[in-house]
Amino acid sequence: MKRSAIVLLATCMMLVFALSACSNSGNGNETGSNASNNKNETASEGGDSGGKKEQVTVRFATWDSGEALKIQQDIAKKFEQQHPGIKVQVEPYSDGFDQKLAAGFGASNPPDVMYMWDFPTYYKSLEPLDSFVEQDGSLGIDDFYPGLFAYNKVDDKLYGLPAGFTTRVFYYNKKLFDDAGVDYPQDGWTWDDMAEIAKKLTDKGKKQYGLGIRADNDTYDLQGFVWSNGSSFISDDGSAIEGYMNSKETAEAIGVLGSAVKEGYGVLVGGKNQQSGDDIFKAGKIAMWESGIWPLEGFKEAGIDVGTVEPPAFPGKPVKGVLAQSAVSIAKDSKHKQEAWEFVKFYVSEEAIKMRTADLPIRISVVEEKGLKDDALYKPFYTMLERSSNGPAFLLHPNWGQINRNLSTAVEAIMLGQDPQEMLDKAVKDSAKFLQ
Repeated sequence: MKRSAIVLLATCMMLVFALSACSNSGNGNETGSNASNNKNETASEGGDSGGKKEQVTVRFATWDSGEALKIQQDIAKKFEQQHPGIKVQVEPYSDGFDQKLAAGFGASNPPDVMYMWDFPTYYKSLEPLDSFVEQDGSLGIDDFYPGLFAYNKVDDKLYGLPAGFTTRVFYYNKKLFDDAGVDYPQDGWTWDDMAEIAKKLTDKGKKQYGLGIRADNDTYDLQGFVWSNGSSFISDDGSAIEGYMNSKETAEAIGVLGSAVKEGYGVLVGGKNQQSGDDIFKAGKIAMWESGIWPLEGFKEAGIDVGTVEPPAFPGKPVKGVLAQSAVSIAKDSKHKQEAWEFVKFYVSEEAIKMRTADLPIRISVVEEKGLKDDALYKPFYTMLERSSNGPAFLLHPNWGQINRNLSTAVEAIMLGQDPQEMLDKAVKDSAKFLQ
């Protein structure tokens, strides 16, 4: 009995001591539970709960490599310097980006922050950012070009912030134009003008062509041409491709490229065992090349005296553009959403944007500071941004991936000389089952 009483007394004393320790833990009047719930906030704010501050690691998945990756790592270090409670782990997924990202989502262990463009595929796994944007005035939402946000929304919810973009322009080699005595193309030129210029700049004896054309075209990039001719690949409500993908206007818009190859003033580049169009342009073997911002620095480094101009117009119709955008998103399963938001916000800040070179600035203030809209090389990109108001096909139908396989097959055949109307009619017929 005496032994049992002693044990019971000791047990009671230990329980009282434990309860007392719990009641005295935390910061001020906070309970231990509340302190635990606020760990993320104190980490991101750099606060101190009286004990050792817990560091939070935010994982950031990128598809970039090389110099672009190094810049992103430098941005992460800058962020860490300003947010000592947060470490950013940059994860370069490179060519395996989609596979690794899908695997992470499937295992409920995705990166906290990731580059994003394919919102229809991933939006259910992403955190809507509307409340973050509304509650955080330091983001400076009015400093972004408003047209960039349409590409990042699904069902009117915002799932990513624009980080960089490019539209598409025509590059031209000034030396080849000067040697041939041909005037440089000007904004407002037409596809007929382009054809006449390209013919004058073609010299097959020198293996020189007026226009380079991709053997393997991304149909996404061709949408600007199709919209410029008053058509589209799919209806605005995403319900129909008949009369859109195979319209007379769509066939004409894609057919102008096939005609250039067939008539000999255009040359297919970038196919299997072929040099890329960028490299052939740098070698001075094609006078004009359509692309985004990506090759511009390479052209400068190669010593090419290069100019840019907006794409040609179809008679009486306004030129339309298509955006290629990189956005940053937060995973719905992230355990550190507030810290992730702080990094996302920094990644699209003026400071970070000025560090990046792979795409164009998305903040109006940075563009004005750098004078890009007044620079002849960069002005066409921003002109085309203002004309990029159409919705891309992949945002309009959940089965666009299957439909696009048939469209891509048709486009490839057109570049090889097949009849545009026949090939597009076949693509529509083969894709009808995916619309049901």
